[in-house]
Amino acid sequence: MLIKKVLIGIDNSKFAEHAAKYGFDIAHKFKAHVGLVHIVEPVIMPYNNSGDPLMGSSDMTVADIDIINIQNNASKAIIDATIKKFGDGLDVTHFSEFGDTADGIINCSKEFGADMIVIGTHSRTGIDRLLMGSIAEHVVRHSEVPVLVVPMVEVGS
Repeated sequence: MLIKKVLIGIDNSKFAEHAAKYGFDIAHKFKAHVGLVHIVEPVIMPYNNSGDPLMGSSDMTVADIDIINIQNNASKAIIDATIKKFGDGLDVTHFSEFGDTADGIINCSKEFGADMIVIGTHSRTGIDRLLMGSIAEHVVRHSEVPVLVVPMVEVGS
């Protein structure tokens, strides 16, 4: 098995950090190029129709732009911290995308040409999983490359 490119999906959770460690360990062993992806899911804002489309004004408000900037800055901080913590000596490309997390990871994997995807799981069960869905499950079902799903068992669970 030759792994040249490993795509690692991260967010700001301890589950993603745990998975990132696995992904970077694999990349170090294979001297692989790492793709680090953080997907920002859009915040749903109440509709504001104060703009007049005929006059060229948009529905985007200053508050909407501020939220987008905050999300971009948070995404960059998560990526930078992960690279600093685990990426020493590796070639790392990063992606910060907006949209659905599972589809975003799959799309980045294709764009990056990944040989493997590494993601964490929150290990949700029951009603939690039904309501929240499973990003890991969606990625496993729709990925064209192998997916390593790294569980993290919390103490006391």
